[in-house]
Amino acid sequence: MAGNWAREEAFLILNSIMIQGKYSGIETRNRLNNSNLKSNDRALVTEIVNGTLRNLIKIDWIISKFINRKIEKLSNNVKNILRSGIYQIIYLDRVPDSAVCNESVELAKKYSNIGAARFINGVLRNVSRQKDSINTPDETNISKYLSIEFSHPLWLVELWIKNYGIEFTKNLLKANNEAPPLTVRVNRLKISKEELLFLFNSNNIMWSEGCYNDEAINIKGISSLKDSILFKKGYFQIQDESSMLVSKILNPKPGDFIIDVCSAPGGKATHMAELMSNKGRIIARDIHLKKLKLIEENIKRLGISIIETEIFDANTIDDRLIDKADAVLVDAPCSGLGLVRRRSDLRWKKEKEDIEKLSKLQINILKNASLYVKKNGVLVYSTCTLNDKENIQILKDFLNYNKQFSLDSMERFLPSNFTASRGKEGFIELYPHIHGTDGFFIAKMVKVGCMEGK
Repeated sequence: MAGNWAREEAFLILNSIMIQGKYSGIETRNRLNNSNLKSNDRALVTEIVNGTLRNLIKIDWIISKFINRKIEKLSNNVKNILRSGIYQIIYLDRVPDSAVCNESVELAKKYSNIGAARFINGVLRNVSRQKDSINTPDETNISKYLSIEFSHPLWLVELWIKNYGIEFTKNLLKANNEAPPLTVRVNRLKISKEELLFLFNSNNIMWSEGCYNDEAINIKGISSLKDSILFKKGYFQIQDESSMLVSKILNPKPGDFIIDVCSAPGGKATHMAELMSNKGRIIARDIHLKKLKLIEENIKRLGISIIETEIFDANTIDDRLIDKADAVLVDAPCSGLGLVRRRSDLRWKKEKEDIEKLSKLQINILKNASLYVKKNGVLVYSTCTLNDKENIQILKDFLNYNKQFSLDSMERFLPSNFTASRGKEGFIELYPHIHGTDGFFIAKMVKVGCMEGK
């Protein structure tokens, strides 16, 4: 019975995401926190939701092979019951197909009608009988093949093939369908890494060393640590290693004045404060009060005193701060395509047209933020996306406009085991299939002169 409740919860979450546009991580966490499901059933819910979203195009392609109508003609309830059922049959060996079929039928009776229940029963049992003989998609059209086989929108596959080539894109898509690591950053303002690892061992939390940052620890066998007393005490911050590298490359020093113009939820700002030994001043800004509250919660939990939060639109200029900062971080609003493996719903929330509008916002924020950097100061531009128009093209456009800035080699800030071909040139891109991190772009510039007329 518990398994059926878990499948019902997964179906309801999928409906919220696919129909109402809810964010998968937030919706899953909220519904599970309000449920009475045990830990193993919570894990099953999370697996069904994330797995179905991660493989959605392939699942819909399979459905289309077993029905005599267009999938668009099916009701949302029927589609999502079929999707979650097929995910379990095709991808979850530990779940008996008979249980999946029976419980999917019960869901259909409850949320649709007896006719839909019979239809779903027939489709799922046919899929179960023939799952080992389902052909792969036609490879004649390579973009369409990769889109179906690895369940990424066709426009995104075409974008990455254009930017990176076919083989690179194939490996990237494959990596995006693998479960990402849960990585934390030890907060050395409160505890040493050795002490934190001792506490992890004492609490039976499995871990391994990070790859590129001394303060990084990979956690195994747990999907979330936010309910942990160790997290609540501020001993660590959940943060991917790609994001940690941004602060390392910026290289803040105790006593510096730093402006983080797009700071929420504050991972990089709090990391910089820790690297500064909580000495100096950091202004962390965001346009949304709700997001600013997230920064303030992290500041309080981590025991940081040098960060000031401010509501401010980075798309406008603050005359009071011109030529004042030792360093400015622009972690720009972006399409988030580097987070696709971590947030599978991003594949279906992003549209090509929306992404193309971002570049104007990004270049304007970067130009405005550059005004705050004093001579010989540092400007870092970063995004969590993999898209040349939002990354290298923004950087080139900015440098063409701002001759007083030049790229600064970041090789000395990168670990020896880091694979980066552009570090000497002052920018790097991180990829899930190469670095095992989220997709990220980081560029470092130094202000070497003044604007003409100043």
